[in-house]
Amino acid sequence: MKTGSAFALLLALAVMAAAPPASANDTPSFTGQDAELMRLDNGVVIEGRDIETPDGYTSGFRLIAGYSPFRLPRLDLAAELSYRESDEVPTRLGEQQLLINSVSVGGSLMAGVRIGRLGLYAKSGVAGWEGDAVIPRDALNTAGTTRVTGLGARLQFDRVVSRLELEEFDAPDMAHLNLLTASLHIPF
Repeated sequence: MKTGSAFALLLALAVMAAAPPASANDTPSFTGQDAELMRLDNGVVIEGRDIETPDGYTSGFRLIAGYSPFRLPRLDLAAELSYRESDEVPTRLGEQQLLINSVSVGGSLMAGVRIGRLGLYAKSGVAGWEGDAVIPRDALNTAGTTRVTGLGARLQFDRVVSRLELEEFDAPDMAHLNLLTASLHIPF
């Protein structure tokens, strides 16, 4: 382990130890109050969210199953399954401009910590995709897998929840799926 990594780990543990204890019903760091589908008695939270990019090319969904260990109340662990479908995304292959349709299915493992009202999390996983060209026809048929990484934060004041998330696909063909999202949830 590098010295910088060891220092960051020790700093994170010190912040977690100094933070006020979290209650058993705190929302996990990676979830939002509006997306929770089910909360089981053993502490497992299942959440679902729609995915839609601001440019309108991509839509889909993600399903997250998470758990907060009873002995480590500030730690959150989860697995995420996502499906994305992109229609007529403009891209370039060499000098040729193309419109591509693609389908992507991915899975990620997530880990997060809660520090008072702030929740921080990171995710890492793999996504597989298949794409084909719309214009010009039959110019491109590709498939592959790529690494998916992401970071997120959730800040909660009473019932108001703000979220910020960055998700990145490590493949030039899937760059249209890289996404930075911010949201503010105010239930009434």
